[in-house]
Amino acid sequence: MARQSGVSKELDDMTECCICTEVFTDPRGLPCYHTFCLKCLLNCGKDKQPGHRMPCPVCRKKFTIPDGGLAGIQKNFIMEKLLLQVRKLSASQEVMCEEHKSEEIKLFCQECKVAVCVKCFIKSHKTHDCSDIEEVSDNLRGLVVTDTDKVTGFLKETEELLPRLEKEKNDVIKHFADIENEINTAADKLIAAIQCDKVKLLSEVESIRLKQVKQLETVKQEVEQHATALGSFVRYSETLLSSGTACDVMRSANSLHDRADELMKFDVIGHVTHVDSSLPPVNVTFTPSLLLDRDDRNLVGTITEEGQLNRHFSCTRL
Repeated sequence: MARQSGVSKELDDMTECCICTEVFTDPRGLPCYHTFCLKCLLNCGKDKQPGHRMPCPVCRKKFTIPDGGLAGIQKNFIMEKLLLQVRKLSASQEVMCEEHKSEEIKLFCQECKVAVCVKCFIKSHKTHDCSDIEEVSDNLRGLVVTDTDKVTGFLKETEELLPRLEKEKNDVIKHFADIENEINTAADKLIAAIQCDKVKLLSEVESIRLKQVKQLETVKQEVEQHATALGSFVRYSETLLSSGTACDVMRSANSLHDRADELMKFDVIGHVTHVDSSLPPVNVTFTPSLLLDRDDRNLVGTITEEGQLNRHFSCTRL
């Protein structure tokens, strides 16, 4: 097992991004002198545009994003040089065995998959297949490079899908907004048509009501007028009989008789019967629409869903 020196640990701390806690990649320095990976800044300010104010992730001091966006922030060349020196130092630095602290790690046990010193080899790995650690490192470095290239390519293809997915999401949102507008428009038209039909029906009922009431009022007035005349005749006749002299009775009897005959000619029953025959029976009824009786349909319309969202995307897998 290996152990780092104090200097190496301090250098690692100096070259570590405080956002991703990894070694700086493409370090960019802010006006407040704090440094971050470009990818970390892009992630922190993904909703920011050139000219916007953005706080430093550490000290919160605000700075103005340049015209080129966050990618236009000045590179920290001093940090890049320090990273280069750290990489050189790491490559040349001796790694000491943790068990035998004075011994340098020089071998790699293929069977146990551990790096060991010569004393460890003699003590515990003598019969194992061990190789020079530099040779193993070179071989594994090539494997890491190959895997990194593959993952980098796949990452690029994956990231290229994001704008497409965003566009499809926006298209879906717009499409459903249009559908909602169509539903609202269809419902409003239906409501307007129903309201119009309602007004027509009420107007028709009112017309029939006014016609029949007017005819009945006319007949009623005629009957009331005749009843008034009859009442007047009865009162006059009774007064004549109770208070009139023989001469009064003699002078009025014939004229009263003629008036009585005239009044009796008014056929009240026949008049009402005539009205009854001219007016149809009051049997106006309302029959509601059968549309509401159908449970298998929506009065406004129907929704049809065709196809499914394709969740499979063509990317080169590792």
